[in-house]
Amino acid sequence: MNPIHNQQELDDSLHEECGVFGIYDFDGNDVASTIYYGLFALQHRGQESCGIAVSDTDGPKGQVVSYKGMGLVNEVFTPEELSKLKGNIGIGHTRYSTAGSSTRENAQPLVLNYVKGTLGLAHNGNLINALELRKELEYTGAIFQTTIDSEVIAYHIARERINSVSVEEAVNKAVRKIKGAFSLIVMSPRKLIGARDPYGFKPLCIGKRDNAYILASETCALDTIGAEFVRDVLPGEIVTINEEGIQSDTSLCLPKEQEARCIFEYIYFARPDSIIDGVSVYASRIQAGRFLAIDSPVEADIVVGVPESGNAAALGYSLQSGIPYGTAFVKNSYVGRTFIKPKQSNRESSVRVKLNVLKEAVKGKRVIMIDDSIVRGTTSDRIVEMLKEAGATEVHVRISSPPFISECYFGTDVPSKEQLIAYNRTIEDIRKVIGADTLGYLKIERLEEMSEGLPICKGCFTGNYPMEPPKDDIRGNYDK
Repeated sequence: MNPIHNQQELDDSLHEECGVFGIYDFDGNDVASTIYYGLFALQHRGQESCGIAVSDTDGPKGQVVSYKGMGLVNEVFTPEELSKLKGNIGIGHTRYSTAGSSTRENAQPLVLNYVKGTLGLAHNGNLINALELRKELEYTGAIFQTTIDSEVIAYHIARERINSVSVEEAVNKAVRKIKGAFSLIVMSPRKLIGARDPYGFKPLCIGKRDNAYILASETCALDTIGAEFVRDVLPGEIVTINEEGIQSDTSLCLPKEQEARCIFEYIYFARPDSIIDGVSVYASRIQAGRFLAIDSPVEADIVVGVPESGNAAALGYSLQSGIPYGTAFVKNSYVGRTFIKPKQSNRESSVRVKLNVLKEAVKGKRVIMIDDSIVRGTTSDRIVEMLKEAGATEVHVRISSPPFISECYFGTDVPSKEQLIAYNRTIEDIRKVIGADTLGYLKIERLEEMSEGLPICKGCFTGNYPMEPPKDDIRGNYDK
């Protein structure tokens, strides 16, 4: 059982599982502090653990210094720790585990010492054939230090490197064996390599600042460090950054129509100020709200969003409908990973600790409440109840995604079908469970419009996946 799922009473939202960041400064400047700020910008992608690994390209070849720990970026890294990380090439990672154990051993980046030198790796995504690849390695003598599938990737790259002329060739050979979602950043002593799975499930982009090149999960990390956006890494592309610039290998790329980006980057995961594959996340959320207003209209006095991800969609609904946009919730931003969940017998509610209703904003009003999704429904009913207790005369819930009816195998912690409120329930059934006056979801056919025509994965809404899912759901006992 995934220990994180035990917290869902507190947080019934979805979680992405990782953010990755890498930089190569050709002027020789130390990069640890830049990686720190890059990870800080990607904190929303994982609050469980983080790490940085750096190397000096002019120093002893293959000497990597790393530090990682449990917690938020500003909890793990002190100025003293950062000052010890000397080097002009480095990678960073911030993590949320979708399955398996939450331990320091499973924090990334991973650093391997092997016969050809050293290898650092940071991975965002989830492999569906990790278990069989792991067993294959174990039967040839491999000893694993973690329970994450990222280590499987690292081992395969190391093994391929022995018979390859370059590390990028080894990465190409290794990623041909793995199935699933991955955005990788690999650090070798003189190269920084980025790789994105052929479907493009997870985002990865390239930036430049002065004489340094950057790889990052989202463009918001580039903005934070003052770097300019160069381009996105294409689905299936492997890019190699060295002193000669950027080399591209597109031999793994699929025809564009076969690509399958995770639509939840646009609905929920990514920061609203990011642009992924040329599409503004903020604009996508505004558009989702507009579609809800068109497809699920209702008379009301105010439109409000459940912070933070519901806010842009609520604004879109307001703009389309003409119903005033307002703020109904005050969010406590200081509820971190160490939050102690109140016992069922306590008067304190987990939801109330995180959110409080502005009574003056909703009293005597018909309220349209916009949220990004309903997973189990364990918080939606309480939020509706809180609005009504605060004096809302009606609460109309609109969701800026379609109903979840199936699991995700590609790095989002959508749980098994049986735990999903929409599985085997009608919308009317769900409305009764959460206590709303009306309930409307985003129509599936609107998703492509939201992503401006980019091919997307809709597996969690339809049960039809871009690739064959694993026969056994191993997410609960094997880590990402």
